[in-house]
Amino acid sequence: MTDAPRPDADLSAELLTLALEAAHRAGALLRDGRPDDLAVAATKSSPIDVVTEMDIAAEKLITGYIAERRPDDGFLGEEGASSAGTSGVRWIIDPLDGTVNYLYGLPTWAVSVAAEHEGETLVGVVEIPMRAETFRAVRGGGAFLNDRPVRCRPAPPLDQALVSTGFNYVTAVRAHQAEIAQKLIPRLRDIRRGGSAAADLSDVAAGRLDGYYERGLHPWDLAAGELIAREAGALTGGRPGARPDGDLTVAASPGVFEPLQALLEEYGAWHD
Repeated sequence: MTDAPRPDADLSAELLTLALEAAHRAGALLRDGRPDDLAVAATKSSPIDVVTEMDIAAEKLITGYIAERRPDDGFLGEEGASSAGTSGVRWIIDPLDGTVNYLYGLPTWAVSVAAEHEGETLVGVVEIPMRAETFRAVRGGGAFLNDRPVRCRPAPPLDQALVSTGFNYVTAVRAHQAEIAQKLIPRLRDIRRGGSAAADLSDVAAGRLDGYYERGLHPWDLAAGELIAREAGALTGGRPGARPDGDLTVAASPGVFEPLQALLEEYGAWHD
């Protein structure tokens, strides 16, 4: 006797199909539309303007593609897409996560597309075009990289854990984050700074990192990647007892998560 399908199985399958195609199209637009000389004048205003235009174009591509097929859904996007919708489904979109990497021609930037139903994330897709990687997850269905199942790493001792983080654009916040990293480094194997929250969360899922933490993330930064990490067996949260949010997001292998979260709480990683 087989288990009855989950009530949301058909909906999840539909949303996943749309998320995969929308993320793939946006990734191709960003990859193929990036000028070869974009980083030459990286300190001037013109390349920033180009990146912003590409970011907005990618978000419009995603929202337009989905809205044409599901006109009653809501949207929340980094570049301003915001509508409540009437279907109970809301799409949470970061069309270009890792803007500075994109600007400088570094490969770790991503398109992040998640769909939630009645407030719970059902589907997450993280497309990393320059790595030719597509991560995906459906709630309760595991996590995949290019159709291959992925699992987080077996938990090492904390002093053997490789952990990634990110830094805010606000100088005062960055200075505090640097102090936290300085305190953590002697307690870990090492710290990495990838530049894309969506990619870092996906790399936790793939076993390339033992953990990841960051302060100041928005829903579009973490929605898809957090689901992918969880479905790969990682634990996720914010401050102790809280869900991931703007104060703090933590994702790590079981066994690394709690001691890492405890250190971040002890060091006050959530405030200046």
